[in-house]
Order: sequence, then structure tokens, then C-alpha cells
Amino acid sequence: MPRSAAWFVAVALAVLLAGCGYHVAGQGDLLPKDVHTIAISPFFNVTSRYKIEQYLTRSVSHEFLSRTRYKVVADEGQADAVLRGGVTNIFLTPIIFDPTSGRASTIQAIVQLQTTLTDRKTGKVLYQNQNFESRQRYEISIDPKAYLEESEVGLQRLSESVARNLVSAILEQF
Repeated sequence: MPRSAAWFVAVALAVLLAGCGYHVAGQGDLLPKDVHTIAISPFFNVTSRYKIEQYLTRSVSHEFLSRTRYKVVADEGQADAVLRGGVTNIFLTPIIFDPTSGRASTIQAIVQLQTTLTDRKTGKVLYQNQNFESRQRYEISIDPKAYLEESEVGLQRLSESVARNLVSAILEQF
């Protein structure tokens, strides 16, 4: 095969593969192009876990600002889309125990949410998941004096992880 023909085949193959639709997970954006601003309503919380909804609302807002092209606004009237959601369940299960003290040292957290992203002008649902679930492990101190301090930090890390997963799911329509 002549060199120019091989070059043409290589370029054609590269162009074909570039348009095949594959992309790295977490990098897609399947929301309509006319959505530029998103209002994130404060999440509700029907669990007994204190402040998790506040951490989640803040983390989801931060995740949209840091990872996407969207501007987050406080006023729903100024937004192209509105995200509403809430925590419906949270399960914290000890999975690793300190052999000396017998106290839990690692917790498996499972957070379940209801979320809906709606186009404010048309009322069309852009994303909805009534059973969104995210899992995260975090370590806690075996020192009982430090437990409460670390519990707050653990919930904050948990909310950041849930926010990453939720924003990826919204952008990629999972």
C-alpha cells in the first residue's frame, strides 16, 4: 500500500473513532444546551441524621460550580433549571473494628436520595431518580472523645462523595 493511502486510512480511522460517542465517565453533559443556570433548592431530610441535608445542598452546589459550565443561582425565578431533592434514608454500618478496643474504626455509609431536575420554563423533567443511592466508606477514631468531632467531618466527606456521584448521574442521565 502506498504511503499516502496508508496515511489516508489512518486519518479516516481516527476521525471515525473520534465520533463514536465514547467518553470518560463523569465528563459527559447531556442536559439541553439552553440550560445555563441552575437553582438548587435546599434538600429535605426525613432521616434522623442531623445536618446531612445542609451538607448535601452545599456540596451539590459546589460540585456544579467546580465541575460544570453551569452557574448556580439562589433565586429559582432566575434559573433555567431547578434541582430539588432530599435524603430519604441513610445507613451507617460499622464494617471494620479495632481488635484492641472492639470499637468500629470504619463505617460504610449508604445514602438514598430523591432528586428531580426540572426545566423551569417548560416544566419538563430533565433528570429524575427517586431511588438514587451512593455509598462511601470513612474511618472514625476509636477514641471516644474524638468521635463527635470526626462524625461531622465524616458526614461532610460523605456529602461531597454523594454530590460527585449525583452531579455525574445528572450530567450523563444515568
